[in-house]
Amino acid sequence: QVQLVESGGRLVQAGASLRLSCVASGLPFVSRAMGWFRQAPGKERELVALITSGGRTNYADSVKGRFAISRDNDKNTVYLKMNSLKPEDTAVYYCNTWGASDDYWGQGTQVTVSS
Repeated sequence: QVQLVESGGRLVQAGASLRLSCVASGLPFVSRAMGWFRQAPGKERELVALITSGGRTNYADSVKGRFAISRDNDKNTVYLKMNSLKPEDTAVYYCNTWGASDDYWGQGTQVTVSS
């Protein structure tokens, strides 16, 4: 059974930093691309960052230079380090992994940035 479990979200003030974690189980983590998405109230879910099995990364324009995605294959964990947080970063953040025939999501972790 595949599980993605996110943690690390909380209420912070603008300008603060947070690190989200997502622990994966039940799949060959080392060979999977991993992504972080977010969904704000009333908005569609959007891709924030992704990292390939080889470590290549890609970011949404809105977070470039502020967020960093990384992975620890020994711990089956993907991280999202978020710096210089803004109120518009407020959202539920989801961990995701996808393949040719599958697509898995975590339950999400709430990040709230106050101004």
